[in-house]
Amino acid sequence: MNRLKAIGSGVAAVALAVAGLGTVAALGPSQASGATVSTNALTNNWYAAAPYLMPNDNNPPSATAIMDATGLKAFQLAFILAPNGGGCSPTWDGTSAVSSDTAVANVISAIRAKGGDVSVSIGGYGGTKLGQACSDAASTAAAYQQVVTKYQLKAMDFDLEEPEYENTAAVAREIGAAKILQQNNPGLFISVTTAGTAAGTGWFGQQMLNEAKSQGFTPNNFSIMPFDGGFNGAASQTSALTAFNGLLKTTFGWDTATAYAHEGFSGMNGRSDTGEYFYQADFQTVLDYATSHGMGRFTFWSLNRDRQCSPPDNNGSTSGTCSSVAQNSWDFAKYSVKFAGATPPTNPPTTPPTTPPTTPPGGGTCTVAQWAASAVYVGGNEVAHNGHKWKAKWWTTNEEPGTTGEWGVWQDEGAC
Repeated sequence: MNRLKAIGSGVAAVALAVAGLGTVAALGPSQASGATVSTNALTNNWYAAAPYLMPNDNNPPSATAIMDATGLKAFQLAFILAPNGGGCSPTWDGTSAVSSDTAVANVISAIRAKGGDVSVSIGGYGGTKLGQACSDAASTAAAYQQVVTKYQLKAMDFDLEEPEYENTAAVAREIGAAKILQQNNPGLFISVTTAGTAAGTGWFGQQMLNEAKSQGFTPNNFSIMPFDGGFNGAASQTSALTAFNGLLKTTFGWDTATAYAHEGFSGMNGRSDTGEYFYQADFQTVLDYATSHGMGRFTFWSLNRDRQCSPPDNNGSTSGTCSSVAQNSWDFAKYSVKFAGATPPTNPPTTPPTTPPTTPPGGGTCTVAQWAASAVYVGGNEVAHNGHKWKAKWWTTNEEPGTTGEWGVWQDEGAC
């Protein structure tokens, strides 16, 4: 599932109740802060309901504005990867070292100042994962511990996707690292997210479950992503969730209720990468299924997309910055709020639309031509857009720079 990112979720976990569990244990003062620590950790139901947000890409919306409009308290920040140039150290999107980060730390501080919190997701589609770059589970865990420590995290998501989840050794390192983090950070909420199929998950997803069983690792939650695989609306998704419940039962020897308590849904709002459509009514149907079956997680990709395109159908294409379906801003976030047991406001404040800066962030002037939607570009062509200079990696037309993610056609060459 590229999810438009190529344009672009101690003690063995116990069953989660949808209405929430007790307070998650706060991490110790020895862990150096990189973002303001919330005085009261959220309950696990909020971490289980946190939608994905890319804080550095896909035209990130204001997290605090979403909180005001919907009542949402938790965000799943994405993604931690190995450095693009190689090495076993954590970065945001492969480009921004966690050790020197201030931008994401400021986002986290703002969320916590309003009584919210974050989980951080590792992996996702594309890029080099730390499980691929690090030599063993211990070094992989040490890299992730830097993230936990920097941001004083109480939750982390292992999003095991292409191409890593096809690599047996890398998956073993990721599962081993998750187990080490669980042991070394008591109370840390850990979710594992992977591809969904009509059978629940595919061969590689089952291999990952088998690896977790062999290592004796039980996260709070195993989630599947029932989209980009021939799905068609909520009925196909709930069918996949039922099938996945069966796989959890046979793999771990759980009964139905225990399996559902460790099972999660990670959807894609609006138009998927492969042209499937999931509307607000589909989210409501899956939410009803999740709550009635006592499922442990309900999330989606992504808040960056939880707003209407212009035109609303985005001319029949999928975007990383809007949903391609008719909606009000943050419609889909409200289903996460409901899953957490809260009631979204009925008359949310209006959030002004994001507008490009009038002055380029770099303070200079772009010396290349402005990008034009109607123009055709080939690899090596350079354009200016929103104060940055961009280079095309291959032939393209009508693909806006800055909206297709790090693995898209446009390479960001920095501010003018």
